Amino acid sequence: MTASQHGLPAASGDRTASLAPGRLYLRRFLARPVAVASLAVLVLLVLAAAAAPLAEAWLGVDANRVDLLGRHAPPSADHPLGTDELGRDLLVRLLYAGRISLTVGLVAALAAALIGTAVGLVSGFAGGRLDALLMRVTDGFIALPLLPLLIVLAAVDPVRLGVPGDLARTEAAGLWRIVVLVALTGWTTVARLVRGATLAVRGRDYVRAAVALGAGRARLVLVHVLPNVASPIVVATTLSVGHVILAESVLSFLGLGIQPPVPSWGNMLTNAQELVWSAPRQAVLPGLLIFVTVIAFNLLGDGLQDALDPRSGTGGRR
Repeated sequence: MTASQHGLPAASGDRTASLAPGRLYLRRFLARPVAVASLAVLVLLVLAAAAAPLAEAWLGVDANRVDLLGRHAPPSADHPLGTDELGRDLLVRLLYAGRISLTVGLVAALAAALIGTAVGLVSGFAGGRLDALLMRVTDGFIALPLLPLLIVLAAVDPVRLGVPGDLARTEAAGLWRIVVLVALTGWTTVARLVRGATLAVRGRDYVRAAVALGAGRARLVLVHVLPNVASPIVVATTLSVGHVILAESVLSFLGLGIQPPVPSWGNMLTNAQELVWSAPRQAVLPGLLIFVTVIAFNLLGDGLQDALDPRSGTGGRR
């Protein structure tokens, strides 16, 4: 007889085993306070960035209006964080810059994950020569030095590639160019993880049963394989967002990323590099936001990795 039949409380392991997978993952994630705190920080950053127009209207300022007479103003009721080297409100600029940096990080990470997932699924499920070819291409991308490659690609003039000049000079063009560059160079980690997981799943009984029942390759991959390799995709995507934000910040710092007057945390650092001693908050604040965002995404990724790992227990706390 079981413990419940004797009138005794069920063991914690039995309760854990009886939970639905979604609730079990949530329970494991909530057992890691550092990961939960990181998620809360990221949610606050996203909400603050989304509220940039509201902050702009509330303060009665224009994020792009130049006021040379109000340069480097100290914090005040009108400008809670002061003004920058052109007299623009620093708080509103930071919020708008967060919209750009977070958008680039999230969209580029998702795009890279889609490319890597497609390559990994095809490679792991097809096997043979196609697997060898795709993995050699992946190894070739991994062997390339990432930052110099991004710098070279970012320095290419889109007009010379046939993009109309008016379109190439728009604000959205600069943002999407960074997204495309990072997505085309950042898919390799996801591809390798998905390939390994696909190789492990491909030989399991439920996949063989589906083959015996006549399921086609597309159904096997999309219905039976992909849902069971989702965990490494989620973790790798979360971890890559921080790296993408760093890459965008470096390119913008070098003058090859988001171009002014559109603010990003990276180009705000560029504009403030000569003001580190005279107006340190203009360099410290965007740098601090980059640091906090990257650390939070990395800690969130670690928490998700522990929560989605089937070998993980619920007792450990991080």
